Amino acid sequence: MSDSETFSAAALQRLTGLKAFPQPSIIPMSHPVVLMHGFGIGASFRRGGHLHDEALHLRSRGVRAIAPNVSPYNTVTARCEMWEDRFSRILAALNADRFSIVAHSMGGLDARHLISNRGWHDAVDVLVTVATPHRGSSIASLTLDQPETVRKWLSEMANWVGTHVLEDGSADFRQSLRELTPEYVQDTFNPAVPDHPDVEYWSYGCRAGKGTDIPIAPIFRYFNSHLYDREGLNDGIVSVDSARWGEYLGTVDADHARQVGIESRLAADFDANVFYASIAERLAEHGY
Repeated sequence: MSDSETFSAAALQRLTGLKAFPQPSIIPMSHPVVLMHGFGIGASFRRGGHLHDEALHLRSRGVRAIAPNVSPYNTVTARCEMWEDRFSRILAALNADRFSIVAHSMGGLDARHLISNRGWHDAVDVLVTVATPHRGSSIASLTLDQPETVRKWLSEMANWVGTHVLEDGSADFRQSLRELTPEYVQDTFNPAVPDHPDVEYWSYGCRAGKGTDIPIAPIFRYFNSHLYDREGLNDGIVSVDSARWGEYLGTVDADHARQVGIESRLAADFDANVFYASIAERLAEHGY
């Protein structure tokens, strides 16, 4: 082939962009993955849910990924009743008997309760938590310490939203916050929710803002500083130390919103789709 022909072929390939295998590589997972979201509604507006986009990306990689929604402002016990309904419907729809869980924030506490106290260890081999407050969050305490007029306004708004955002929605904003405080999680929740020996527990912590060179979204700056003074490095909502549980897989450079794909020009660049795909790849490598 002449130099001119070689140049023409290279130009044609650049022009067309054709590759032998143009689709994203398949992640060969053995079981479906359920993505469990955390507290609040902010990441759900016009997005299908906190982790909807990440689930769709995983599907493009061949993963049977589902990201259901439950009440955003309710207790672990109340949310778990809804999760159980979602789990049962997922297993029936996929004709599956096992699945893996990847849980963000409060979703990790829900998952631990379901595995330890609701019998779901029979269907779950591994739980991966991302920025879950396994030892509570001082941000919950800070919110509860606000003047009663502020707490009343927040409660009424959150309870109305939590009740109406889903057909089967319900809410108990204040009690759910009480159950996220360090005192409650460490003294009440953790003793009642021991790890199940048949399930693997993996975790990631996340950091941004104070004590790091990772930019954090302005909405988290006050929380970030408040939490840093009490718990150290954090993502604006949950500290790295609180997020450690089971086998710790590392600390991610992203604030609490970036972890679920909420973009901000003033926060660190972070691709949530790539991150959750990397978790799926690790699960596949371990046979899940």
